[in-house]
Amino acid sequence: MWRRTWTIFKARNHEFFRDKSSLGWNFVFPFLVIAGFSFIFNEDNKTMYKVGIVHSDNPAVTSRESSGNLNHYNNFKKSRYIEFIEFKTNAMAMDKLRHHRIDFLIDPDSRQYWVSKSSPTGYVVEKLFYSDSRSMIGDFKKQSIDGSEVRYVEWLFPGIMGMNVMFSALFGVGFVVVRYRKNGVLKRLSVTPLKPYEFLTAQIISRMYVILFTTFIVFVGCMVLFRFDCLGTYLNLVIIFSLGGFSMISLGLVVASRSSSEEFANGILNLLTWPMMFLSEVWFSLEGAHPWVQKFSRLLPLTQLIDGARKIMNDGAGLFEIRQQLIALTVMSCIFMLMGSMLFKWHKD
Repeated sequence: MWRRTWTIFKARNHEFFRDKSSLGWNFVFPFLVIAGFSFIFNEDNKTMYKVGIVHSDNPAVTSRESSGNLNHYNNFKKSRYIEFIEFKTNAMAMDKLRHHRIDFLIDPDSRQYWVSKSSPTGYVVEKLFYSDSRSMIGDFKKQSIDGSEVRYVEWLFPGIMGMNVMFSALFGVGFVVVRYRKNGVLKRLSVTPLKPYEFLTAQIISRMYVILFTTFIVFVGCMVLFRFDCLGTYLNLVIIFSLGGFSMISLGLVVASRSSSEEFANGILNLLTWPMMFLSEVWFSLEGAHPWVQKFSRLLPLTQLIDGARKIMNDGAGLFEIRQQLIALTVMSCIFMLMGSMLFKWHKD
């Protein structure tokens, strides 16, 4: 069994590494995205902003607010292209600000506001706040953020790495197996002693090896070029990326289990990848989105992978702190693997 599995494993790896264009893209794409966003978000080109609002529990402060200050504050809340989000506690709002899920935080009761020094969007909102609240400049005091700040690029980095894992897993398995079936490779393998589970095991191990290898190279390169800080352990990062990659490889096998049309498989894979890119907080936070959108995003393996990776890198979380993400990815992997194994067949319809 293991000899046959090892043979397929080596053959798939040779096929991947001989394809120079595909190999190069796996390395170049994350660097281009990180470099592009590092440049873009050093400019003031973003048009949508999120402002958090938290109210103090001190009614005496609220009673002293003048009607003029209230008018200016209400005018600021009417600003276009700014989304205002209410938070119940200051600690919750501060955590969102620290992790760039909101751009600006204001407490109208205590006349205080907070903004991240490393956030270009927060800088813009602060200027807009001053321009709409000139009479309140002397009343509102700028406060420092509790704890260490997270640079936007550091918040973005796990999302880019997760997206790269997603594309490599889904297209590297789903599309390839469909091509094998269309070209008759699986038909020829079906008359050999090779069993379906041996073939699938080899595909999974091969793709996991490629994912971890390319992710390691890109990770080290970005750490050197952009000087990212990882507060958690690298072993925990390897675990979350391995489990996330395995989950999406299993999802790719479901797509490739029966289809023999590359065009159909490509359409299904795009149908899976695009929602995950936009709903898994790769590029932006879903803070303030409709509750059903946030709940739906939790069902996506990419969301669990990125969420866990960000907690490890940005917050120094351990395995216990990301247990929900690990459990979710494990359950998804088991479901996808079971479906892919039950639906898999060698021949075309």
